[in-house]
Amino acid sequence: PRPLAGHAGSGLEFDLATSLVGQPLVRQQVMKGVRGFLENQNPVKPLVMSFHGSTGTGKTYVSSMLIRYLFQGGLQSPYVHHFSPLVHFPHAEQIEQYKANLKHWIQGNLTNCGRSAFLFDEMDKMHPGLIDVIIPFLGPSWVVYGTNYRKAIFVFISNAGGEQINDMTLALWRARKDREEISLQDLEPAISKAVFENPQSGFWKSGIINEHLIDFVVPFLPLKHHHVKQCVISELNQQGLEVRLGVVQEVADSILYFPEEEKLFSSTGCKTVASRISFFF
Repeated sequence: PRPLAGHAGSGLEFDLATSLVGQPLVRQQVMKGVRGFLENQNPVKPLVMSFHGSTGTGKTYVSSMLIRYLFQGGLQSPYVHHFSPLVHFPHAEQIEQYKANLKHWIQGNLTNCGRSAFLFDEMDKMHPGLIDVIIPFLGPSWVVYGTNYRKAIFVFISNAGGEQINDMTLALWRARKDREEISLQDLEPAISKAVFENPQSGFWKSGIINEHLIDFVVPFLPLKHHHVKQCVISELNQQGLEVRLGVVQEVADSILYFPEEEKLFSSTGCKTVASRISFFF
């Protein structure tokens, strides 16, 4: 099967540049990952990315944008598989069954089509240990269970690390460092600690971490007031409503910002923007 929707590179880059608000690191990391993934006819291992950040900063948005570019039909494509712990793996006592199901499911789908995508939502709510059953599919071995699976893509999405990213961004802002200057090196140690060394996390003591199977850690920064305004404008455009500056200002002002004194970053990112707009029309 040929699920890929053409050359993702340029179109995706344009979309990330124009539609994704305030996330320079995301743009850089995702493009690096996707380019390598598409240009390499014989990758050594699948592309594995882990998205981190607090609510409303664009994690789900970027993952669906990515999938839309890589697969015809986007999230509806038969080659795209979406897992949510609360839906697919709700009961801790059934973890052994879930492990068997997950392994079987991924194996079956990769046998069907090596160019498949697997999205794991809310990794912070995943039972520790469960995710390790997919380790054989993530690494650089050639054939697992008779399937060549190295052209697959795995995306893990998690709020874990969000607080640490927010704290770090705030500290750097106080040190007069603009968000455009924030590097991955600034954030990685904090994310690692929060996500990979936390007993509550789905990645706790996971071989995925010990074996360095994640290719790209993608941090989503907290959004400032002017970013929220950009979100309001694009939402108004999308809903076909008139962009009135007064309304844009009011919607952006109606959201909670933190920390208490500076009120710098939106506590919910752009998440509640769409539902708030209706109050002003």
